[in-house]
Amino acid sequence: MVDIESRSGNPATSGGNQEGGVRGRTTIADGVVATIAEIAIRETDGVHSVGKGASKALGAVTGRVSGSSGRGRTVKVEVGEKQTAIDVDVEVEYGVPIHELADRIRTHVVDAVETMTGLEVVEININVFDVHIPDEDDEDGSDGADSGRDGSRVQ
Repeated sequence: MVDIESRSGNPATSGGNQEGGVRGRTTIADGVVATIAEIAIRETDGVHSVGKGASKALGAVTGRVSGSSGRGRTVKVEVGEKQTAIDVDVEVEYGVPIHELADRIRTHVVDAVETMTGLEVVEININVFDVHIPDEDDEDGSDGADSGRDGSRVQ
């Protein structure tokens, strides 16, 4: 595990302690941890989307832009000296057992964040704000919503 220390309470830093002494310092910004967590969450089967409302739309754009601020992020993180805590809002696919999905999300995020940063993930709070129903996307865009009453319900 990387020896993490915090200078200002915001970005985590690690010293490059080796036998001959310190060879430099590595700083890990909060946004880096948030990006790693968001990618791990999006790659989890059963997650339809990450974030909600404006933060979801903004996160889809700013999450891909290097150096984007954490204000519009879809994943919130708190980084300490050696640990991090993560909060996320997710929309899940209908039919997926939510408690099992939450366990998978936590496993993926912990593996990714701890492997890439050396920070210990002490908490992941998951807010499931919606269930995505695939048929709703098709119905919203259809012109003949009442056409099923006159004849066959399928085309």
